[in-house]
Amino acid sequence: MAKKKKRTTGYTDDHAKAGLDATFPDIETWQNQFAGYEILVDDPEFTSVCPKTGLPDFGVLTIRYSPRKTCLELKSLKEYLFVYRNLGIFQENIVNQVLNDVVKACDPVWAVVKGDFRPRGGISTIVEARYPRPTEK
Repeated sequence: MAKKKKRTTGYTDDHAKAGLDATFPDIETWQNQFAGYEILVDDPEFTSVCPKTGLPDFGVLTIRYSPRKTCLELKSLKEYLFVYRNLGIFQENIVNQVLNDVVKACDPVWAVVKGDFRPRGGISTIVEARYPRPTEK
């Protein structure tokens, strides 16, 4: 019986981790005055770079959250998101990194980050991450 050859796309563990060690500016906050409401922020022209090909990725990034004590300051959030424009990083990692940084910045009651990425090679991708996160991966 012939041994089946493992097929690979050429992506490496370094590609998978690309961009996660980048330095991002802090997302500033301001004091929340109300309880029990939701904020939706979207970036309809979000861009990043594929870590393998170096080609640009385009999409819509949305951040939904219920603020606890502080709200995200939008100008600093915009400056934070600009870092991704020249960063080689997988789309799945973008969404999860943004969620981690939003939670770190404002400790929301809950948060959802969604990336709706435009087709590349005929396939589009939607990635969604939620906080609080499940306890197991």
